[in-house]
Amino acid sequence: MEGITFGFVASGLLLGLAIGFVLQRGRFCMNTAFRDTIFIQDFTLFRGFLIALVIMIVGSNILNDMGVISLAVQPFWPLANIIGGYVFGLGIVMVGGCGSGVWYKIGEGQFNSVIAVLGFFLGIHMTATGILKPVYTLLRSVMVPIGGSYQPTLFNVVGDGMTIKWVVIAVVVIGIGIYILKGEPFSAPKQKGLEWPKVGVLLGILGVTAFWASSVWEGFPRGLSFTTPTGELFYTALLGRAMPMHHPLVNVFPMYDVGSFKITWASIFILAVPFGAYISAKILKEFKWKSPPVDELLSVIGGSLMMGFGATVAGGCNIGQGLTGASTLSIGSLVAIIFIILGNWTMVYLKFIKPMDDM
Repeated sequence: MEGITFGFVASGLLLGLAIGFVLQRGRFCMNTAFRDTIFIQDFTLFRGFLIALVIMIVGSNILNDMGVISLAVQPFWPLANIIGGYVFGLGIVMVGGCGSGVWYKIGEGQFNSVIAVLGFFLGIHMTATGILKPVYTLLRSVMVPIGGSYQPTLFNVVGDGMTIKWVVIAVVVIGIGIYILKGEPFSAPKQKGLEWPKVGVLLGILGVTAFWASSVWEGFPRGLSFTTPTGELFYTALLGRAMPMHHPLVNVFPMYDVGSFKITWASIFILAVPFGAYISAKILKEFKWKSPPVDELLSVIGGSLMMGFGATVAGGCNIGQGLTGASTLSIGSLVAIIFIILGNWTMVYLKFIKPMDDM
């Protein structure tokens, strides 16, 4: 294993700070984006998510085809993508924040987010290396090829070749673009912080940048992710290495030596996210330590464990699958994010809509 360089540290810190700053400044949490579509029929944040996705689809595939990066497409594990995604979607509503949301909200002083991140890691650990690993292994044992590939994309369904790939990308991007324009992004009302179209654009640009930065300095184009990096950060602190020897991804992400520690680029990135959010919150005068009531805290604990389990099984969270994975047009990633949304809607109905209907 090699030692780290200045670029390794600086790129991780700067990207994490920027992501945290943008997420907080735009109050952008994908739990809220998905929840609002069914709860209050508000699609603004969801359209912001789609803007980021369009930019990442186009940007990452251009970098790939130019030879700047080599995109890693998620396999299609139908049981894992469906069950893991659905459980994760249930959990984020119970927590009140998604994988990225709980990290940036620490920077606002939300104590429940601190608990959520700890529970998120515990769920990850139990699933990847602990008592729930047999469940993880069982759900991951079913892998389905599509178009002759175990890492199928939407364009694999149609055929092979660069032309077919970009025709499919064009159809997807134009379709999403038409839906985004219905939300009148150029007329978004001014607000404190960043309006949803700006958040979407900045998040998309940072997502493409993450593909490039992780490829250059980590040696693997993982892009933006919050599930595996959460585990890597805590494992580094607890064990001195980002990946335990018996972790299923131990040979996927390169580790680098820092004294007696073996760290990853992503563990630096994710550590910087709450600090970026803190800078934004202080500027906006929105930083304040907040402690939730006991019943809410219990919901956060249960939901964060579900998040850790679901995201580990599904192969990523709302960012890892919903943006980074989906930008490759991976069938597995698209299935996972669909079931994350369905899980979110299910818990929104049970927690908010049904009690109101019963009153």
